[in-house]
Amino acid sequence: MYHIISIRDLERRDIDYLLDRAREFDTGNYHPRVLEDKLAALLFFEPSTRTRMSFATAMARLGGRSISVDSVEASSIVKGETLADTIRVVSGYADAIVLRHPKEGAARLASEFATVPVINAGDGAGQHPSQTLLDLYTIRQSMPIEGLDVGLLGDLRYGRTAHSLALALSLYGVKLHTIAPGGLEMPANITLELRERGMEVIEHEDVEEVIRDLDVLYVTRIQRERFPDSGSYYNVASSYRITPDHLCGVRDHLMILHPLPRAGEIDPAVDQTPYARYFEQARNGVPVRMALLYEVMK
Repeated sequence: MYHIISIRDLERRDIDYLLDRAREFDTGNYHPRVLEDKLAALLFFEPSTRTRMSFATAMARLGGRSISVDSVEASSIVKGETLADTIRVVSGYADAIVLRHPKEGAARLASEFATVPVINAGDGAGQHPSQTLLDLYTIRQSMPIEGLDVGLLGDLRYGRTAHSLALALSLYGVKLHTIAPGGLEMPANITLELRERGMEVIEHEDVEEVIRDLDVLYVTRIQRERFPDSGSYYNVASSYRITPDHLCGVRDHLMILHPLPRAGEIDPAVDQTPYARYFEQARNGVPVRMALLYEVMK
């Protein structure tokens, strides 16, 4: 049994292997009912559209089934049950658990009590490894990841997708450019870890400074649900927005990615440009999560 909790737990060869497997599933090179006797429990204690539905879709495409809890209110946690007890119980129902939880570290805790594999589908401002794998898969569809210039724009303080992606990119000799509103910069401990891994991290105040030098621009929304109060959120809301005007003079192969949902940080007019790849990115969640589910349950 092995869990998928954090990108930190995976070496480059592990990531490359999973991306290769995702490619096989993406091209239909698999038995359509390879997990027909398996059941996945989707425990989502935070709102989700793409992650929850793509895991359910992935399980169905592998011939398996899924059961789900879609909110805290629909579970016995509202009665005072601990996450540990919930995980112990659900381990008796399913062959794997996919967990999304608002508290950082929840997935790691769950893995300590589970008797089946746990896949972290997002834990607070912590990690989101399956999102990172589909991000890398999307990049690799168009260009080698090694040595790219990648910009992370948005809420880098609370954005777990940015944290996971930055750590994964450090395995590929990528030069990382961070662009964030004041107060939402990448946490210092993560920046230090990236540099200790040998990654060049360059901080920018404005995307205009660097967008023409990028191969990939990864945009994230401001994580309103992570802010301590609404005032703090509104101080930085709408502080950045990518428009077609930003794309004059960019590299021909520039990819604009976004984990979605977006909340105004990308003008819909950008959707019509050849640089927009975020809807393809969302679609890639299915083959990548097929690879993950297969690997933990085969």
